[in-house]
Amino acid sequence: MFGLVKKIVSAVFPATNRAARILQVFEKHRQELRDDFFALAAASGKPRGLRWKACDWLDTFTMVLDADTGMHTLFCGVNLSFEAVEGGDMEDVDAVSMVRDATAVFHHHNNRWGSGGRVLFNMDPQTAARVMANGQTLVRSSTEI
Repeated sequence: MFGLVKKIVSAVFPATNRAARILQVFEKHRQELRDDFFALAAASGKPRGLRWKACDWLDTFTMVLDADTGMHTLFCGVNLSFEAVEGGDMEDVDAVSMVRDATAVFHHHNNRWGSGGRVLFNMDPQTAARVMANGQTLVRSSTEI
């Protein structure tokens, strides 16, 4: 009986089930994806004069779907910490030690998750999705859970 209900739900809500499967894949590879994100973002040289110190992952996220390409984008909430590069312009700036709210961006394409290390500063995942995902469909958000 449960199998029949599952098939009916899959037929009625296929995008929701696909999104759930895609999120499960992200969860399975979460630590590796987070490590890749941090390495790429830290190597970007942004923000100028700062060295990436830590990335604390929050439980907030928003996932959108681009109907034209079929690509899912996952916006994950993070708190970032930096330290000044020795001898750089930011060395004597008090604000360097402030934790910054941001959103890490991941894409699911060709059945794989990846990140280019893109970070959106001063945005929570819901705001980032609204601003960046122009014309894309909201699929899932941590605010729904």
